[in-house]
Amino acid sequence: MLDDRDRRILDMLQKDASISVTDLAERVALSVSACSRRIQRLEESGHIARRIAVLDRERMGVPTTVFALVKTAHHSDDWTESFRGIISDIPEIVEAHRLTGNHDYILKIVLPRVEHYDVIYKQIVRKLELFDVSASISMEELKNGMAIPVGYAAGYR
Repeated sequence: MLDDRDRRILDMLQKDASISVTDLAERVALSVSACSRRIQRLEESGHIARRIAVLDRERMGVPTTVFALVKTAHHSDDWTESFRGIISDIPEIVEAHRLTGNHDYILKIVLPRVEHYDVIYKQIVRKLELFDVSASISMEELKNGMAIPVGYAAGYR
């Protein structure tokens, strides 16, 4: 069961995982050792899945975002696993979701420039049959964040 301090720790860590335990403990009014134990418990319980560094996409040379909507005529487990394997091997595909509605999948692809989309498209269609793929280029990012709301975690009232 999480309490308010746990949720504050989680909220602060997901905004800046590099915060020192000393600073974090001070901000949530705990001793350093008590804060450290809570972080360890949150990691062991799976509330903290991993800690990552978020890279600057401009500096890394992949400022362009393309969203590809995929339709397929195949829905078998084997096809899905093949698709999963193919897209997992393409680092430019940073997110993939199976959807309800008119499309089966959406892929978020980061690229050096829009013309590079064709390279990624060909990598997929050479290995797997797709019914339809339509792509949309992101013109402007209005919100970007990995942080999720912490208030829904177990123990919230």
